[in-house]
Amino acid sequence: MEKVYDVTAIGELLIDFTENGVSSQGNPLLEANPGGAPCNMLAMLNNLGKKTSFIGKVGDDQFGRTLKSTLVELGIGTDNLLLDKVVHTTLAFVHTASDGDRDFSFYRKPGADMMLTADEVQEEMIAGSRILHFGTLSLTDEPVRSATQKALEYAKKHDVMVTFDPNLRPPLWNNLQDAKEQIWFGLSKCAAVKMSEEELEFITGERSLDRGIEAVRNRFDIPLICITMGKKGSKAYYGDVAVERAGFAQENTIETTGAGDTFCAGMLNYILDHGLDNLTEENLKEMLTFANAAASIITTRKGALRVMPTIEEVKSLLAQK
Repeated sequence: MEKVYDVTAIGELLIDFTENGVSSQGNPLLEANPGGAPCNMLAMLNNLGKKTSFIGKVGDDQFGRTLKSTLVELGIGTDNLLLDKVVHTTLAFVHTASDGDRDFSFYRKPGADMMLTADEVQEEMIAGSRILHFGTLSLTDEPVRSATQKALEYAKKHDVMVTFDPNLRPPLWNNLQDAKEQIWFGLSKCAAVKMSEEELEFITGERSLDRGIEAVRNRFDIPLICITMGKKGSKAYYGDVAVERAGFAQENTIETTGAGDTFCAGMLNYILDHGLDNLTEENLKEMLTFANAAASIITTRKGALRVMPTIEEVKSLLAQK
């Protein structure tokens, strides 16, 4: 089948309420930013010249309609984005610490993103994609867990590459053992994964990256594993090669929302351009350096989906080094 899309992602599309100053009465002001890891990542891929589409569900409410129009505005395909007339759009409230790190509170019991069913997943959209990407927020509950599993079945049927980002959010899980099991499930299905060092330690119990990677590889033969380490940078494991690249320090970092998603887009963009076969150490260095630079830029901006860096901005930062 003809490949219409470079990447199709399935998962959550929601509103991130982020702090944006204080009112005259001393109350925190919150800005409603379109968000959700899969679409943040797709928005960055679009900026890199790739064609993308999204599979998911939002509420048929003010926020849901805003989210759909945002994807249309950014050029992300919405043919498999549904509006739920009963359940409202999921909301996330993001508290940002002084160092830019975040704490999340979710209004999602249930949220519309959880309501996607297996029979609502369009097989032809996945068949017409080069990559299917997913995370674990679409594995926390039914029916969206079954919808994600169906999407993965379609990807296997049509020989579509699968990529994975655990994006662990502990408050959304009824218990963390289930979270571990679903992350392992995701790892069993993917050809490439982006994980944070905290997520790797969470599932393996290993504080050493190398031992954690060994624990993953003892279970699944994943060609490319990328580990993000915050401001320290990132590391790629590919066959017998392990490459580490430092992060790009930003003096005006505001928050880290979307940094991992931006990095993930850099990884997928490199896979789309170069494939997963016979990558060299230089290839991996190039991939990590670009992804680190892009991720650092998003930390200087509020929100993520609407404000992803352009390829020119990333190249400009790289040229300064």
